[in-house]
Amino acid sequence: MWLHRILLTAVLVVIALVVQVSIFARLGLPGAVPDLMLLVVIGLALVYGPTGGCLVGFGAGLLADLAPPSDHAVGRFALVLCVLGYAAGLLRPENGQIRSVVTPLLVVAGAAFTATMLYAGVGALVGDTAARHVGIGSLLLTAVIYDVLLAPFVVPGVMALARRSVVESVSSGGGTGGGGQRRPSRTGLNRKGSMFGGGGSRTGGIAGLGTVPGFGNGTGTGGAKSGSAKSGGLKSGGVKASSRSADN
Repeated sequence: MWLHRILLTAVLVVIALVVQVSIFARLGLPGAVPDLMLLVVIGLALVYGPTGGCLVGFGAGLLADLAPPSDHAVGRFALVLCVLGYAAGLLRPENGQIRSVVTPLLVVAGAAFTATMLYAGVGALVGDTAARHVGIGSLLLTAVIYDVLLAPFVVPGVMALARRSVVESVSSGGGTGGGGQRRPSRTGLNRKGSMFGGGGSRTGGIAGLGTVPGFGNGTGTGGAKSGSAKSGGLKSGGVKASSRSADN
């Protein structure tokens, strides 16, 4: 069950990291860089829930911290995406599907704003003053705009893939209530009604022999009646034979 989610998460996170580092970071856009990793974490968290979102966010953030070129302390992205993944997972709908388009956009906008603030705040604690030179206001505005514009192209697709992995995991677990194990079908003498009738048993008896050919029409009384009729015939035959011998 978890193998589908782990593989899907790893593939999406690696693709997002490669695209963000090799393409988005080199576009030279003013202000912040579009955070594709954040969008993938939010999309997965809206399907997997708070626990899954927290784990996905921590793993994705740690990978981003270790990936070159890394010019910040290790653990900053891991902390930020872990918190945001957990918060986004709390907004997961019960049925796993979001009908409104506005909801993911609002979640992305709030996550982009919070991520920039948390990243700048943690950087200030460890002595990183890069945000002061760029301007925190410019970073907040551009981060929200870029991520919201990119969200409709990323978040719905990520959520669709995540829902599909969940459905496949549930279906592979089996549709029965006994842990996916089906009861073996009864064949031969173990199958009820094949030899001894629907109400019969292996011990036979009047009810059990109801369906055997020669024992009536499927009920125990039929066998009894036929038996009594045969015995009556024998008795009448004996009487006729004795009367013939007396005449002779």
